[in-house]
Amino acid sequence: MVTVSFDAGRYVEYYLGNAPSLSTLLVANGAAFLVGVSFYVHSDPAFADLPTFFYPLFGDSPTALALVTLSLATLLPNLGNRVRDAPTNVPLAYLHTFAFVWLVKYGLWTGVALNLRPGLYIGTPGALWDYWGIMLTHLLFVVEAFTIPYYGRTTDRALKAALVALLVNDVFDYAFGYHPPLRYDPGLLLILATLVLSVGTVYVADRVFDRPERFDPLAPQGE
Repeated sequence: MVTVSFDAGRYVEYYLGNAPSLSTLLVANGAAFLVGVSFYVHSDPAFADLPTFFYPLFGDSPTALALVTLSLATLLPNLGNRVRDAPTNVPLAYLHTFAFVWLVKYGLWTGVALNLRPGLYIGTPGALWDYWGIMLTHLLFVVEAFTIPYYGRTTDRALKAALVALLVNDVFDYAFGYHPPLRYDPGLLLILATLVLSVGTVYVADRVFDRPERFDPLAPQGE
Protein backbone atom coordinates (compact mmCIF):
# COMPACT_ATOMS: atom_id res chain seq x y z
CA MET A 1 0.00 0.00 0.00
CA VAL A 2 1.27 3.46 -0.91
CA THR A 3 0.68 6.14 1.71
CA VAL A 4 0.41 9.72 0.49
CA SER A 5 1.15 12.41 3.05
CA PHE A 6 -0.31 15.85 2.42
CA ASP A 7 1.06 18.62 4.59
CA ALA A 8 -1.30 21.54 3.92
CA GLY A 9 0.62 23.82 6.25
CA ARG A 10 3.78 23.41 4.19
CA TYR A 11 1.98 24.57 1.05
CA VAL A 12 0.31 27.49 2.82
CA GLU A 13 3.68 28.48 4.26
CA TYR A 14 5.26 28.36 0.81
CA TYR A 15 2.59 30.18 -1.19
CA LEU A 16 1.77 32.86 1.35
CA GLY A 17 5.35 33.34 2.44
CA ASN A 18 6.84 34.07 -0.99
CA ALA A 19 6.41 37.44 -2.67
CA PRO A 20 5.62 36.18 -6.21
CA SER A 21 2.91 33.71 -5.16
CA LEU A 22 1.38 36.01 -2.54
CA SER A 23 1.34 38.90 -5.00
CA THR A 24 -0.28 36.71 -7.65
CA LEU A 25 -3.01 35.70 -5.21
CA LEU A 26 -3.63 39.32 -4.26
CA VAL A 27 -3.92 40.30 -7.93
CA ALA A 28 -6.27 37.38 -8.61
CA ASN A 29 -8.46 38.40 -5.69
CA GLY A 30 -8.46 41.99 -6.91
CA ALA A 31 -9.54 40.90 -10.39
CA ALA A 32 -12.29 38.69 -8.93
CA PHE A 33 -13.43 41.62 -6.79
CA LEU A 34 -13.82 43.78 -9.91
CA VAL A 35 -15.80 41.03 -11.66
CA GLY A 36 -18.07 40.83 -8.63
CA VAL A 37 -18.54 44.59 -8.50
CA SER A 38 -19.41 44.60 -12.20
CA PHE A 39 -22.10 41.98 -11.55
CA TYR A 40 -23.75 44.13 -8.87
CA VAL A 41 -23.42 47.28 -10.96
CA HIS A 42 -25.46 45.69 -13.74
CA SER A 43 -27.87 43.62 -11.63
CA ASP A 44 -31.42 44.46 -10.61
CA PRO A 45 -31.41 45.82 -7.94
CA ALA A 46 -27.98 47.37 -8.37
CA PHE A 47 -25.49 49.42 -6.39
CA ALA A 48 -27.07 52.54 -7.88
CA ASP A 49 -30.27 51.77 -5.96
CA LEU A 50 -28.53 51.95 -2.58
CA PRO A 51 -26.67 54.48 -0.45
CA THR A 52 -22.91 54.01 -0.71
CA PHE A 53 -22.44 52.69 2.82
CA PHE A 54 -24.85 49.82 2.17
CA TYR A 55 -22.73 48.44 -0.67
CA PRO A 56 -20.87 45.92 1.57
CA LEU A 57 -24.19 44.45 2.73
CA PHE A 58 -25.53 44.09 -0.81
CA GLY A 59 -22.40 42.94 -2.64
CA ASP A 60 -21.81 39.82 -0.57
CA SER A 61 -19.12 38.16 -2.70
CA PRO A 62 -17.17 41.38 -3.44
CA THR A 63 -17.23 42.10 0.30
CA ALA A 64 -15.79 38.65 1.03
CA LEU A 65 -13.06 39.20 -1.56
CA ALA A 66 -12.24 42.66 -0.23
CA LEU A 67 -11.91 41.29 3.30
CA VAL A 68 -9.66 38.38 2.32
CA THR A 69 -7.51 40.64 0.15
CA LEU A 70 -6.96 42.95 3.12
CA SER A 71 -6.29 39.93 5.33
CA LEU A 72 -3.68 38.53 2.96
CA ALA A 73 -2.12 41.95 2.42
CA THR A 74 -1.22 42.05 6.12
CA LEU A 75 1.31 39.32 5.32
CA LEU A 76 3.32 41.56 3.01
CA PRO A 77 5.38 43.14 5.83
CA ASN A 78 6.03 39.62 7.16
CA LEU A 79 7.70 38.34 3.96
CA GLY A 80 10.95 36.62 4.83
CA ASN A 81 9.56 35.28 8.09
CA ARG A 82 7.37 32.27 8.85
CA VAL A 83 3.75 32.87 7.85
CA ARG A 84 2.60 30.99 10.94
CA ASP A 85 4.37 33.57 13.10
CA ALA A 86 2.78 36.64 11.47
CA PRO A 87 2.15 39.37 14.04
CA THR A 88 -1.37 39.76 15.36
CA ASN A 89 -3.38 42.29 17.33
CA VAL A 90 -7.02 43.08 18.03
CA PRO A 91 -7.88 44.80 14.70
CA LEU A 92 -6.22 41.98 12.75
CA ALA A 93 -8.11 39.35 14.75
CA TYR A 94 -11.39 41.00 13.72
CA LEU A 95 -10.27 41.34 10.08
CA HIS A 96 -9.16 37.71 9.79
CA THR A 97 -12.35 36.47 11.47
CA PHE A 98 -14.65 38.52 9.23
CA ALA A 99 -12.73 37.48 6.12
CA PHE A 100 -13.04 33.80 7.04
CA VAL A 101 -16.76 33.78 7.82
CA TRP A 102 -17.70 35.90 4.79
CA LEU A 103 -15.72 33.68 2.43
CA VAL A 104 -17.08 30.42 3.82
CA LYS A 105 -20.67 31.58 4.09
CA TYR A 106 -21.00 33.09 0.63
CA GLY A 107 -18.86 30.44 -1.02
CA LEU A 108 -21.30 27.80 0.24
CA TRP A 109 -24.41 29.98 -0.08
CA THR A 110 -23.89 30.32 -3.82
CA GLY A 111 -23.79 26.56 -4.29
CA VAL A 112 -26.91 26.14 -2.17
CA ALA A 113 -28.82 28.90 -3.98
CA LEU A 114 -27.97 27.62 -7.46
CA ASN A 115 -28.85 24.03 -6.60
CA LEU A 116 -32.23 24.77 -5.07
CA ARG A 117 -33.46 25.53 -8.60
CA PRO A 118 -30.78 24.05 -10.88
CA GLY A 119 -33.16 23.78 -13.83
CA LEU A 120 -33.15 27.57 -14.12
CA TYR A 121 -29.41 27.53 -14.75
CA ILE A 122 -28.32 24.20 -16.24
CA GLY A 123 -29.09 23.78 -19.93
CA THR A 124 -29.61 27.48 -20.51
CA PRO A 125 -27.47 29.78 -22.68
CA GLY A 126 -24.45 30.80 -20.65
CA ALA A 127 -24.79 27.88 -18.22
CA LEU A 128 -21.07 27.13 -18.47
CA TRP A 129 -20.40 30.34 -16.53
CA ASP A 130 -23.75 31.15 -14.92
CA TYR A 131 -23.89 27.79 -13.16
CA TRP A 132 -20.62 25.87 -13.30
CA GLY A 133 -18.28 28.86 -13.38
CA ILE A 134 -20.05 30.76 -10.61
CA MET A 135 -20.40 27.71 -8.38
CA LEU A 136 -16.82 26.49 -8.76
CA THR A 137 -15.24 29.92 -8.31
CA HIS A 138 -17.30 30.48 -5.16
CA LEU A 139 -16.29 27.09 -3.78
CA LEU A 140 -12.71 28.34 -4.12
CA PHE A 141 -13.72 30.97 -1.56
CA VAL A 142 -13.95 28.15 0.98
CA VAL A 143 -10.54 26.77 0.04
CA GLU A 144 -8.97 30.21 0.39
CA ALA A 145 -10.76 30.83 3.68
CA PHE A 146 -9.05 27.88 5.32
CA THR A 147 -5.62 29.42 4.77
CA ILE A 148 -6.54 32.29 7.10
CA PRO A 149 -6.50 30.35 10.41
CA TYR A 150 -2.95 29.29 9.59
CA TYR A 151 -1.68 32.84 10.16
CA GLY A 152 -4.63 34.60 11.76
CA ARG A 153 -6.06 34.55 15.26
CA THR A 154 -9.49 35.39 16.63
CA THR A 155 -11.11 36.36 19.92
CA ASP A 156 -14.46 35.65 21.52
CA ARG A 157 -15.58 39.18 20.81
CA ALA A 158 -14.49 39.00 17.19
CA LEU A 159 -16.57 35.84 16.75
CA LYS A 160 -19.61 37.43 18.38
CA ALA A 161 -19.22 40.56 16.24
CA ALA A 162 -18.95 38.40 13.10
CA LEU A 163 -22.15 36.54 13.99
CA VAL A 164 -24.04 39.79 14.56
CA ALA A 165 -22.73 41.21 11.28
CA LEU A 166 -23.77 38.11 9.33
CA LEU A 167 -27.27 38.14 10.84
CA VAL A 168 -27.64 41.86 10.11
CA ASN A 169 -26.65 41.07 6.52
CA ASP A 170 -29.32 38.36 6.42
CA VAL A 171 -31.99 40.79 7.60
CA PHE A 172 -30.86 43.30 4.99
CA ASP A 173 -30.94 40.63 2.27
CA TYR A 174 -34.33 39.10 2.96
CA ALA A 175 -36.35 41.62 4.94
CA PHE A 176 -35.53 44.43 2.51
CA GLY A 177 -35.15 42.38 -0.68
CA TYR A 178 -31.45 42.98 -1.32
CA HIS A 179 -30.28 39.37 -1.47
CA PRO A 180 -27.87 38.48 -4.29
CA PRO A 181 -29.84 38.48 -7.58
CA LEU A 182 -31.29 35.09 -8.49
CA ARG A 183 -33.52 33.76 -11.27
CA TYR A 184 -36.20 32.93 -8.71
CA ASP A 185 -37.69 34.42 -5.58
CA PRO A 186 -35.99 33.03 -2.46
CA GLY A 187 -38.39 31.07 -0.33
CA LEU A 188 -38.33 29.91 3.25
CA LEU A 189 -35.88 27.09 2.50
CA LEU A 190 -33.16 29.44 1.20
CA ILE A 191 -33.74 31.87 4.06
CA LEU A 192 -33.36 29.08 6.61
CA ALA A 193 -30.29 27.76 4.82
CA THR A 194 -28.77 31.25 4.94
CA LEU A 195 -29.36 31.54 8.69
CA VAL A 196 -27.85 28.09 9.24
CA LEU A 197 -24.80 29.15 7.22
CA SER A 198 -24.43 32.33 9.29
CA VAL A 199 -24.39 30.40 12.56
CA GLY A 200 -22.46 27.47 11.13
CA THR A 201 -19.60 29.49 9.70
CA VAL A 202 -19.02 31.25 13.01
CA TYR A 203 -19.06 27.87 14.76
CA VAL A 204 -16.47 26.58 12.29
CA ALA A 205 -14.35 29.71 12.86
CA ASP A 206 -14.55 29.06 16.59
CA ARG A 207 -13.19 25.56 16.00
CA VAL A 208 -10.39 26.28 13.52
CA PHE A 209 -8.90 29.54 14.80
CA ASP A 210 -6.49 29.86 17.69
CA ARG A 211 -7.94 32.27 20.23
CA PRO A 212 -5.19 33.83 22.35
CA GLU A 213 -7.45 36.14 24.37
CA ARG A 214 -4.49 38.12 25.62
CA PHE A 215 -4.74 40.02 22.32
CA ASP A 216 -8.21 41.34 23.21
CA PRO A 217 -8.02 43.95 25.97
CA LEU A 218 -11.80 44.38 25.75
CA ALA A 219 -12.50 40.77 26.65
CA PRO A 220 -13.81 40.28 30.20
CA GLN A 221 -11.55 38.36 32.55
CA GLY A 222 -11.67 34.66 31.73
CA GLU A 223 -13.69 35.08 28.49
